[in-house]
Amino acid sequence: MNLKQALAKKLTKKELSLLKTSFDIVGSIAIIDIPEELEKKEKIIAEELLNLIKHVKTILKKTGIRYGKYRRQKLKFLIGERKKITTHKESNSRLKLNVETCYFSSRLSHDRLRIMNQVKPQEKILVMFSGIAPYQIVIARNTKVKEIIGVEFNPEAHKYALENLKLNKVENKIKLYCGDVKKIVPKLGKFDRILMPAPKNAENFLDVAKKASKKNTTIHFYCFATENELKKFKELIKQKFNCKILDCIKTNQHKPRSYRYRIDFKVL
Repeated sequence: MNLKQALAKKLTKKELSLLKTSFDIVGSIAIIDIPEELEKKEKIIAEELLNLIKHVKTILKKTGIRYGKYRRQKLKFLIGERKKITTHKESNSRLKLNVETCYFSSRLSHDRLRIMNQVKPQEKILVMFSGIAPYQIVIARNTKVKEIIGVEFNPEAHKYALENLKLNKVENKIKLYCGDVKKIVPKLGKFDRILMPAPKNAENFLDVAKKASKKNTTIHFYCFATENELKKFKELIKQKFNCKILDCIKTNQHKPRSYRYRIDFKVL
């Protein structure tokens, strides 16, 4: 049974047509988006969702879009255990975070797996905008990587990243820095693989990635784009680098007609 079916007898046909059936599950927390027209029914919706997914203990509601330089999301408690801190499990890894103060997308778990499967033994990897360290930990737990360095601007996310290294026992493989990638990355040397998993304005950091690259470095560049805008990002990459585009993958939808893309390219 899905959420719409569970609410069939509790909402009118018009209300059901307004219901957003997609939601995010992070650990034992479900995060839902409720339209303004259904706000008076939000408790009913939350209660049905809590009953529907047995391992979920808390239902939170998005209140507005992500804001500020740390891309935080204001969340309203609706029902269940009153908490915003949880531990999410994926790919043999555990990731602790505060869902309100740290950016994390459980929907990108398959993307993390796809990159993990590309990693070769003894690679040295850089993760720019590394958050709570999901890419680093998934790779470190499941490959024979030599070293991974992560740089994150949000001190709250960095705090949880450090905790997650201990939680997953990968302190010997991962080093983390908190600060501006433009100041930190140029001091870190060259890498075999570079991840840029922050799509917003990522093009402004291509020069930083270039300084950390060498011949045969693979770079995973993320961007928000429509299908028409995607060509411009590919052209920009080719202007900045002597490279070969390896792949272009639509990871998930960002908003109507706009998607999060990952462009993989190799420096020649």
